[in-house]
Amino acid sequence: MENKHLQEISEIRRMMEQSSRFLSLSGMSGIFVGLIALAGATAAFFYLDYHQRYFNAMQFYQELGSGNYKLTALFLLADGIVMIAAALFAAWYFTSRKAKKMKLPLWDNTAKRLLKSLFIPLAVGGVFVLILLYHQLIYLAAPVTLIFYGMALLNASKYTYNDLQVLAFAEIILGLIAAFFVGYGLVFWAVGFGIFHILYGIMMYFKYER
Repeated sequence: MENKHLQEISEIRRMMEQSSRFLSLSGMSGIFVGLIALAGATAAFFYLDYHQRYFNAMQFYQELGSGNYKLTALFLLADGIVMIAAALFAAWYFTSRKAKKMKLPLWDNTAKRLLKSLFIPLAVGGVFVLILLYHQLIYLAAPVTLIFYGMALLNASKYTYNDLQVLAFAEIILGLIAAFFVGYGLVFWAVGFGIFHILYGIMMYFKYER
């Protein structure tokens, strides 16, 4: 009888968790988002010939922010758009696949709250980065994006797995470190959006999906 009650309590807790938390986030989506970010950072690295300017990075950022590199700006914009589109598709594909496997709704009130909590800090951070670019402070773009992204993940973590807080704090701390080494923004971007996502995705996959 006691085991039956424990099973009933466990089932009630599981149902409550499913109704209040978005549990369809896939570790595979994190891995692929990280790989896409690394691909985009690598493309930018070679296009900018970044390794040749690595030890004079501040001068490079000043040149890039001077308005004399319109083609470079267009390339970076296109590179970013392609990365974001590919990352969103990967996240949608693997998340929807996991939702079907777990027989959970992909789009419900919890998913709406999750996206709202995620995208409000991201939108504010995006506008702030545009302001930095307007003032030709391009070298601050990397730390600011990492910090705001980490805050967005932290804000959204209350509607999904608590493990997301690990990635959130890692991004925030990395962004703060990047603020001291502003000449290496592309490297910090690759670590934060690439390597950290891959490690987080592997952890989530083996913990919840294997």
